[in-house]
Amino acid sequence: MSNVINFLERIGQDARLRDTSDSELELALLGEQVNSELREAIFSEDQSQLQVLLGQASFCCAMFPVKEGEEESEESPAQGDEEISMHDASLAIARAGY
Repeated sequence: MSNVINFLERIGQDARLRDTSDSELELALLGEQVNSELREAIFSEDQSQLQVLLGQASFCCAMFPVKEGEEESEESPAQGDEEISMHDASLAIARAGY
């Protein structure tokens, strides 16, 4: 798996590799000994298939900035409670695949 990750990292860093022909990309993947399923996912630019083949879970992140000077009212939950609920919500969204 690390050879695939290293190869994808190199593609991201080297403009020549990003713009190379399919045949040159195929040769580079064969040189890295990347299996056929992974090569297919890379050629079709199928991110979800790459994640599945590499055993990676979907990742989702949400950030909610606080306005400067905004005070916490008595009606709003305590910050610790809010963080737990945001954490739980983030996990639920990530598990749903969004």
